[in-house]
Amino acid sequence: MLKTSKKGNWLELTIPEIWEGITIEDLFQKKWNSPKKLTHQFRMEQKVLVNGQTYPWNKSITAGSKLQIKLFEEEEMNLPLHYMEVTVLYEDDHVLVLNKPPFINTHPNDLTKDTNTLVNAASFYLQAKGEMRNIRQIHRLDKDTSGAILFAKHPLAGSILDRMLGNRKIKRTYIALVHGLLKQKKGEINEPIGRDRHHASRRRVSSTGQKAVTHFQVMKVDAKKRQSYVKCWLDTGRTHQIRVHLSHIGHPLVGDTLYGGKPLVNRQALHAAKLEFIHPFTEEKVICNAPFLDKPEIFKEIDVYSL
Repeated sequence: MLKTSKKGNWLELTIPEIWEGITIEDLFQKKWNSPKKLTHQFRMEQKVLVNGQTYPWNKSITAGSKLQIKLFEEEEMNLPLHYMEVTVLYEDDHVLVLNKPPFINTHPNDLTKDTNTLVNAASFYLQAKGEMRNIRQIHRLDKDTSGAILFAKHPLAGSILDRMLGNRKIKRTYIALVHGLLKQKKGEINEPIGRDRHHASRRRVSSTGQKAVTHFQVMKVDAKKRQSYVKCWLDTGRTHQIRVHLSHIGHPLVGDTLYGGKPLVNRQALHAAKLEFIHPFTEEKVICNAPFLDKPEIFKEIDVYSL
């Protein structure tokens, strides 16, 4: 774990021994994979100091030195704010993890009209705490899917987490309630997913689609109702991926009428129960478990903290 602290608008990071000889350029380009435009902005605006002084970006830094990065400036808000009670699973100066309730969108499709979203609520939450920053969503959940969702509080954290997501270094574990009893208790569904040309919002398994890999494990079965509680985790993040894949193998989600499920509950029975990632600045492992939110309960006798 790296030693960091917030001092006003600046993040102060003590260079560890393992980074002995690193340059600022190496840190931004190789360690954090910061986009060129963002890196250039930090450089030109002198937002990076070493021991309180400007420092050549291509010069080695000794272990124990204090690296200061100006990360926490106020921003002009680019979204309308919307009050909604939010459940915080994890928060620090860089990231925010919320437990998304079902029946709301993650982000607005129309910035002016669609304000009742989790992004708008997260923006309100930050401003109410005196943090005038635009929240940055790292991934999304379908409107009727609940659970843990990750946001970044500033552009550098956002860019690092975006790359981590693309490199499959952020693990998301879901719980689904599906129709039927799976013959295979654990396995992998490796089938490409593309658009359904006959239905605007549907996706389907298609040989011309994008690569999609879903891992699954049966956690519990209800033999009387012929339903199974299934843990899923993804190598890819295609739209409706779990819903499409489980329907494809003959086990659609309960409540997911779009993909063949019966309306036995009031939404598709899918919950993002666990989120794991390495913190972009402290390098500690962050694990967030998201309690179920439904009343009446859909995922009975499943302990999200045991996943």
